[in-house]
Amino acid sequence: MTNWFGAAVQVARSLANPRRAALQARIQQDPYYRLQSLTEVAIAAELGVQLDVNRASVDDWLRLPGLSIRQARSLVELTSSGVQLLCLADMAAVLGVSGDRLRPLAPLLCFTYYDADSDTQPPRLNPNRASATELARIPSLSPALLERLLAERQQQGAFRSLGDLQQRLALDAEQTAQLLHYFTFC
Repeated sequence: MTNWFGAAVQVARSLANPRRAALQARIQQDPYYRLQSLTEVAIAAELGVQLDVNRASVDDWLRLPGLSIRQARSLVELTSSGVQLLCLADMAAVLGVSGDRLRPLAPLLCFTYYDADSDTQPPRLNPNRASATELARIPSLSPALLERLLAERQQQGAFRSLGDLQQRLALDAEQTAQLLHYFTFC
């Protein structure tokens, strides 16, 4: 009953505020939309937008309000050299700011540890940001499925999760299981 009520409140909220609905659509459709305020950060978090701190590009960082290009470059330079950020305090230390200043961004930040010595895990790609060339390297992603994925991403916007990707591309359980270890949505 609670889930139904929460969903109803969310629908009512989006209907009552067309500006919010338009902003939600824009955030969903443009994976590089630059968030302008903490309100937009909250909306993006509600939509499931996440940023993988240890694999983010400069463009990914610049989506967040309040981060300068210099700070974004510092973060990318550090993580590209193999240093992993494991919590908000690590990120704050790199940027030379207080954790309180970054706390409003926390719902969007995904701190994932990647074991550099492990060969058991294939490199994971975000299907919303990966290039066609990168995606083509996935063994279970046929050229036809790759074409469908790219077209769907272009026409309907970012995939929110593996389940969303499965539904939108009409994948069966076996196809989804084969892609499971190659995709990340952080």
